[in-house]
Amino acid sequence: MPHPFPRLSRPQALKTAAATLVALALLLWWLLPLGEDPPSGTITFSTGTRSGVYQKYGDLLNNAIHKDMPDLKVTLKDTAGSQENVRLVATGKSDFAIAAADAVENYLQKHGPGAGQLRGVARLYDDYVQLVVPADSDIRTVKDLEGKRVSIGAPNSGVRLIANRVLEAAGLDPAKDIQPRANGINTGPKLLGHELDAFFWSGGLPTDGLRTLAKRSAIRFVPIEPSLVAKLHAEGEPTRYYRATNMPATAYPSIRNDSAVPTMAVSNLLITRSDLDPELVEWLTRTVIRSRDRIGHDVHSAQLVDVRTAIYTDPVPLHDGARRYYRSVKP
Repeated sequence: MPHPFPRLSRPQALKTAAATLVALALLLWWLLPLGEDPPSGTITFSTGTRSGVYQKYGDLLNNAIHKDMPDLKVTLKDTAGSQENVRLVATGKSDFAIAAADAVENYLQKHGPGAGQLRGVARLYDDYVQLVVPADSDIRTVKDLEGKRVSIGAPNSGVRLIANRVLEAAGLDPAKDIQPRANGINTGPKLLGHELDAFFWSGGLPTDGLRTLAKRSAIRFVPIEPSLVAKLHAEGEPTRYYRATNMPATAYPSIRNDSAVPTMAVSNLLITRSDLDPELVEWLTRTVIRSRDRIGHDVHSAQLVDVRTAIYTDPVPLHDGARRYYRSVKP
């Protein structure tokens, strides 16, 4: 009776064994920590406002960090958003933060304190500009916001930066042509329809604050026309990070949009400073990439975090620790 498996010559057997060992070593490398002792100590991580994607992502990432680095204490800091986050990291008041690329570039262009020390850890996911009005509103375009009560986001938020630019591109002065309000995603949805006629939000899809609002109120999204986005993009510098896109009709299932809504998007970055320990940053970068699916289960936009695109942290260079991690996993 023939042997069920082909017999290998000694050289073939040695090659097969060696290949198996290499594969096993690679598997163990992926599963096991980078070094013998995970980093310890305390770090501060700035996220964003309650009900926003930054804040939820930060909470879930903190859980992943605790599993990978149990002796590292993470202090999460709620903030107004991107502009504040950039300043906090640059000035040493936070160690890590999430911020939109245009806000980072804006800080660099203004030569803010510590701007030269800003470094990238990973490109995460895109924020979508979401201009929300009651379903029966007469506001159909950005230009229709003239004279209306419009929340343009909290001071020092990324929303404020974007909302002002969108309004100006439509020919409106944010200080004179609308009645500006400073509500964020944590308060704006509750005021829509009685104290607010519209509000701007910039965040990943879907954002919990809007998903909750959509379940209890009839709302719709006002399009940000491609011509406005093209006008902004052409201005260069911070606005070069804006790109025209569509918000899928399925982003908020309880809102019965007949089709996708034209809008614009900007990439989000995880940032730090050049003086942070490279080993710590390498570990954190690894946790960000490996926790994608786990976090993406609750934060849909986090599913877009990818090792192939995470390295593109323009306008700031990669931190040495992050670069070391990406080089180690390069195919």
